[in-house]
Amino acid sequence: MTDEQLAESLDLGPHYELARLAGHWEGSTRVWFEPGVLGDESPMRGSIRLVLGGRFALHEYEGALGGKSLQGLAIYGYHVKRNRFEMAWIDSFHMGTAIMLATGGGNGPFLALGQYEAPHGGLQWGWRTDIELLNEDALVITAWNVSPQGEKARAVETRYFRSRAPAPAR
Repeated sequence: MTDEQLAESLDLGPHYELARLAGHWEGSTRVWFEPGVLGDESPMRGSIRLVLGGRFALHEYEGALGGKSLQGLAIYGYHVKRNRFEMAWIDSFHMGTAIMLATGGGNGPFLALGQYEAPHGGLQWGWRTDIELLNEDALVITAWNVSPQGEKARAVETRYFRSRAPAPAR
């Protein structure tokens, strides 16, 4: 990647779009453990800040799931040479001690597909993450379970609204 390619992406391209996510956010998260059956809905707070000169967006968040504290962190980026979005994700519920790495297409909105091990062994499942900035003050992050057969079901949806107050530091 050249400095010119990064500068172009920061000015008008995918890195510019990632920069628009920066800020403090509040909202709620809904979770489905089986298709079409809402399992939980809880408040969520997060902050997204740019790191390494705008190359990446760091998303830190906290909330609850089933009444228990939940924290997470994701790094969102765009790989200029490979023309794709990339993500690394950890949290205190879904991921245990694993780090999910995910990649996605380079044209259009942010989406990335990773894989995780089924809880009781067996085939790998997919985990697709879509990030959509509806407007400057509304952000939706949706994650989908993708079965080994390719069937997609909504798993997690966070609806954020821009907040003026910073999220608490951990």
